[in-house]
Amino acid sequence: MIPPVEVSPLIKFTRYSALFIGMIYGKKRYDYLKPIAAEERRIEEEEKKKQEELARIAKALAEASEDTILK
Repeated sequence: MIPPVEVSPLIKFTRYSALFIGMIYGKKRYDYLKPIAAEERRIEEEEKKKQEELARIAKALAEASEDTILK
């Protein structure tokens, strides 16, 4: 097997700098997107509640129209 090659300190520094900068960027991006996603989830939850309420009302109206005197 070939022995490992000595890596230049400049290459090591550049590699770890890029890693660290990527971690900082990811943290900032996550902090930026987190409130947006929370707002979208809240809006979807409200819409889901409205749809469930409309479905419940439609079901109640359908049952009420079936329960007539003319049966």
